[in-house]
Amino acid sequence: MLNIPLKDHFRETRLFDSRLSITAVIVLLLTLALLARLVYLQVISYRHYATLSQENRIRPWPIPPVRGRILDRNGIVLAENLPVYTLEITPEQVEDMDELLQRLGELVQLDATDIRNFKKQLRKRPRFESLVLRTRLNDQEAARIAVNRSQLHGVELQARLQRYYPLGGLAVHAIGYVGRIDEQESSGIDRSAYRGTQHIGKLGVEGRYEGLLLGQVGVEKVETNALGRTLRAVERIAPKAGQNLYLSLDAKLQATAEAALEGRRGAVVALDPKTGGVLVFASTPVYDPNPFVNGIDSESYRILLEDPDKPLINRVINGQYAPGSAIKPFLALGALESPGFDPAETIICRGAFKLPRSRRRFRDWKKYGHGEVDLQSAVEQSCDVYFYTLAVRLGIDYMHEFLTGLGFGARTGIDLIGESPGLVPSRQWKRARGEAWYPGETVVTGIGQGPLLVTPLQLASAVSALANRGRWFTPRMLRAIEDPKTKARREVVPELAGNIVVAEQGHWETLVASMIDVVHGEKGTARRIGWNAPYTIAGKTGTTQVKGVGQNEVYDAEQTPERLRDHALFIAFAPAEDPRIAIAVIVENGGHGSSAAAPIARKVMDQYLLSGDPDKSRTVSKPDHRSPSG
Repeated sequence: MLNIPLKDHFRETRLFDSRLSITAVIVLLLTLALLARLVYLQVISYRHYATLSQENRIRPWPIPPVRGRILDRNGIVLAENLPVYTLEITPEQVEDMDELLQRLGELVQLDATDIRNFKKQLRKRPRFESLVLRTRLNDQEAARIAVNRSQLHGVELQARLQRYYPLGGLAVHAIGYVGRIDEQESSGIDRSAYRGTQHIGKLGVEGRYEGLLLGQVGVEKVETNALGRTLRAVERIAPKAGQNLYLSLDAKLQATAEAALEGRRGAVVALDPKTGGVLVFASTPVYDPNPFVNGIDSESYRILLEDPDKPLINRVINGQYAPGSAIKPFLALGALESPGFDPAETIICRGAFKLPRSRRRFRDWKKYGHGEVDLQSAVEQSCDVYFYTLAVRLGIDYMHEFLTGLGFGARTGIDLIGESPGLVPSRQWKRARGEAWYPGETVVTGIGQGPLLVTPLQLASAVSALANRGRWFTPRMLRAIEDPKTKARREVVPELAGNIVVAEQGHWETLVASMIDVVHGEKGTARRIGWNAPYTIAGKTGTTQVKGVGQNEVYDAEQTPERLRDHALFIAFAPAEDPRIAIAVIVENGGHGSSAAAPIARKVMDQYLLSGDPDKSRTVSKPDHRSPSG
């Protein structure tokens, strides 16, 4: 038998040595690769990865600033911030958002608006930011969240400041409100300035002065563990609070005006003629701005939109009305400034006016006319026939030029957003529409009808020009800016808007005397509000048609539906010798200016001039009941 060895020790040794060498080479290569990677991470890319590590450990949290307060001229708070519990979620710490929302819905009340607003934020905001799910939790809801906090990963219960309007709807059209940032606003704002907040000023002062009220966002850098739980605060950069704004508005005077208008649609705007400061900015009906702060529910908003009284419309700057006879003092001044005009020249008013070679009768409000009238008595009695005649003499182009010089047909420049310009018609305006101008349109423009449109604010601004004998200032809501930390106040300087230089100073006296007669004269259309006034009022009533009346028809208010009845207007300034307030009032479908609008103006002027406030103490004089003829 052959002797064959069971093992080849030499061959096995060589195989083992070769495998060991290969393994050693592999280990060496891997070690070199590991060392190379460590060099890359620790040396070459040290700064980059150190920054990432720090960002994972240190997380910046935005600290929203305290929004500036809004106060009236006497320090009454119109908009402030109240502490409320808010329910917030950090999305990156949540595994299943739908499950979490369902769980939270079992603990607190969540409606469709809350969920919808939260999901909008979820799409726009970084996932590491805390997003508000619901605000203004009550104590019971806050307690339920606090008890279950350990089971709700990514959920925080925070105490935040929320905008609040303590006087509800008072002056809402002037103050405006804040609301959640929508998609259109989100694309146009500096997002870094709004980190930590989801609100922005929407309308009124809140919207116009958003930059002053907002403040500057702060940052708190906190150290977190692997689960995202905060361990300690590392650094804090305090936010800078927004500026406090003092308005020229008088809240008590505003309340008086709104109470006088209660139940009626209309507007009252009062200015300080010496500065342009807005004392009253009332548009009724009003609405409560507080539900808008966190998003009003769709049903409540639908009710507001469909309300036939249109409470969301800002009638002071967006209501465009035919001024009616309230335009007559301005046309009277235009006549005084026209060549060859004699204010003492009289006409005979028999109750109607006809253009040459025309059968159409333009009726006076007084059926049988006013008899013999001159300029002053025509203003006092609001004689339509006189102003029909005057309009034809002046012509539409002259009236257009003079009225636009007083600010009609253009925005006043008030520091609010969205003001309407009104309209002063002219031949050119009509031609641009592809239509001809008719003589009858000139006639009705003379009594403030036809296409002539003004806003209540324009009327008040123009009345200020009359009160100041030609000078008037841009209407301003903002009176002063206050630093919330130092309490230092910076007053807003009045801005001159225009100055009418008349040919003779006596023209002003003639005009003012005629307006005084409207209130204090024996035949004045507003004499009912002037008989016991302890100060002199210069004013003018106005009534404008809403429903057309045919040549052979007679207007009957009682038989006319309420919303088709005439609008009532009244403009005034007082005391006439040294005006401190200029006012315009319109009551939609109110009937006559003398009975509906003038008493409202009297209430406002009485409170402002006779309140006994040291800041408003003035010398007022008892008027003569008949001014000398112009």
